[in-house]
Amino acid sequence: MEISFRTIKLEKIFNDYKKLVQEYGLENAKKISLRMAVLQNALCLNDIPKLPPDRCHELSGERKGEFAVDIKQPRRLIFKPAHEPIPYQEDGSIDLRKITKVQIIEVGGYHI
Repeated sequence: MEISFRTIKLEKIFNDYKKLVQEYGLENAKKISLRMAVLQNALCLNDIPKLPPDRCHELSGERKGEFAVDIKQPRRLIFKPAHEPIPYQEDGSIDLRKITKVQIIEVGGYHI
């Protein structure tokens, strides 16, 4: 998939492993790197595993339309489709097979 970042600062952190470790710690940096490799190698969002360790899932409430993959509890790598318009299925859900571009929003803990 094609990956972009919400901010230039976030992109710089993600593209420099030393900065990634400084920002999120060694264990989180390792897992972020693994999750990014999965995202980069996927053809579409539907290819991202729904089961652990990745556990890709759509968020709800105020974050509806965003997705997350697990890092180290309670942290998640949060991203959203980078399509305009976002492709939907007839039932109103996002068509994961047509999502080929995502934007990384943050590493966060939305349950904290």
